[in-house]
Amino acid sequence: MPAHPLFRRVLVGSGFDAADDWIAEAAGPTTIVITADILLADRCVKAGATVIGNNGRPFTAASIGSAVATRALMVDLRAMGDVTGGPAPFAKADRSRFLQALDEAVVRIRRRV
Repeated sequence: MPAHPLFRRVLVGSGFDAADDWIAEAAGPTTIVITADILLADRCVKAGATVIGNNGRPFTAASIGSAVATRALMVDLRAMGDVTGGPAPFAKADRSRFLQALDEAVVRIRRRV
């Protein structure tokens, strides 16, 4: 990773979810978290961070509950063998939506600081 004043490398323990724990604990109002992990997104939203899915869809206090419930339902359906597929492939529209959401998040946070 190249040196940059806005980024740093952090090594965490090897425990289960150690990286998620660090991210959630470090997240705050001036943090942008990019993740496809719904449970991590939930923790970061609760910490006040701006959270964007890797497909550009924002996770907010208003939307995260539904996302967590949908995730739990899908876990149960997969366990029963009813669902075998995964998410749709990453498309150009996802890239565009992601770049737009990231730009909006950066602008919004810069205004706060």
